[in-house]
Amino acid sequence: MNSVAGSETTPKIAILGAGPSGLLLARLLQQSPTFACQITIFELDPSRNARNQGGSLDLHPQQGQLALKEAGLWSQFLQHARPEGDVKKIVDGKGTVLFDENGMTKQVEADGIGERPEIDRDALRSILLDSVAPETVRWGSKVVAVSSTPASGEEKHDVVLADGTKEIGFDLVIGADGAWSKVRPLLTDVKPYYSGITALEGWAEDTHVRHPWLSEYVGAGSCFMFDEGRAVLAQRQGNGDIRIYACVRKPEDWLERESGLEGLEEVAAATKLTDEQFADCGQNTKRVVLESTDKVIPRKLWMLPVGMQWGSRPGLTLLGDAAHLMTPFAGVGVNLALQDSLQLARLLIAHPSDPALAVRQYEQTMFVYSKKFAEKTYAGLQGHFSGDGAAHFAGRLKRGHEAMRMKLDPVV
Repeated sequence: MNSVAGSETTPKIAILGAGPSGLLLARLLQQSPTFACQITIFELDPSRNARNQGGSLDLHPQQGQLALKEAGLWSQFLQHARPEGDVKKIVDGKGTVLFDENGMTKQVEADGIGERPEIDRDALRSILLDSVAPETVRWGSKVVAVSSTPASGEEKHDVVLADGTKEIGFDLVIGADGAWSKVRPLLTDVKPYYSGITALEGWAEDTHVRHPWLSEYVGAGSCFMFDEGRAVLAQRQGNGDIRIYACVRKPEDWLERESGLEGLEEVAAATKLTDEQFADCGQNTKRVVLESTDKVIPRKLWMLPVGMQWGSRPGLTLLGDAAHLMTPFAGVGVNLALQDSLQLARLLIAHPSDPALAVRQYEQTMFVYSKKFAEKTYAGLQGHFSGDGAAHFAGRLKRGHEAMRMKLDPVV
């Protein structure tokens, strides 16, 4: 059924994607006492529990944490945050442990939460879902296109769904719909490209009971092995499970044409990858991969060009991965997405009668800070997959701890 356009005083807003950025933006706008709007979030998933939302992530003070505070969700976040998970263990290709934060004293802020506490993606999404008006999210709404039509002298935008229906007359359509956004093509011809890295994601469930060695070896947070052309990233989840990502630098068609991984059952896929790509690594690194086979998923990692921009167009914009898709090698993806939502919400609330101005100002600011983090992420992509990647990362952690020790006890 076609919907009617919103009034001039109440902007009608469509958000594509019920991920962290889309939900946070809706929350911030709905809680504003001065900004009245109609918001619809179109979400592909049929329900909130239709699929797992991914692994654990850390929220940074001036990005994710700040956004949740302004959204009035800090107390909910504290109920799920895991400051104990903010520790890293770094291993080189031969299995030598170069640095291990497990058991080390780290700085704790006044609220006792630590600098970058972990939270599971499922928990973060639940917090955000529970914070928006129940009718906001349209579940099972796969968007296939966004189109534009003139209306009363102003351009309006329509959302076309997979079932053939069209929702019409939106003043602002916001693409928070990830790598393959349906809004981005209306702003730029640029598409994501293959980063050069393919990963085998592995799950180890109920590790305390079923995988006690793995649980002990990984530790309370993350365990990283970096080496020339390869890496193994292991991360503890809030429920005690562990997820690993065995990554290799390979051509784009390697997974389909050469790897032989597709179609194999979990243990066989992990064994084949280990034997062929990690055979000369330390025994512990290989064991991490081989014990994480409760579920195995091959993945290619995609990215947008560093510093990508587009010409502003009234009524359309992008958030999160739709705007600046990056690889995970700086750990800033969700933090940037939440920062985007906070910036856009502030400007829409500040300019309620001129959303086009708000969008322009948001994009100009977002292009600057996202480029900085995209450059950092690309440097991580290059550095982590080098022969001295582990030593370099461990050295940076050591210097950080030494600087903090001197700050806390300058007479040492």
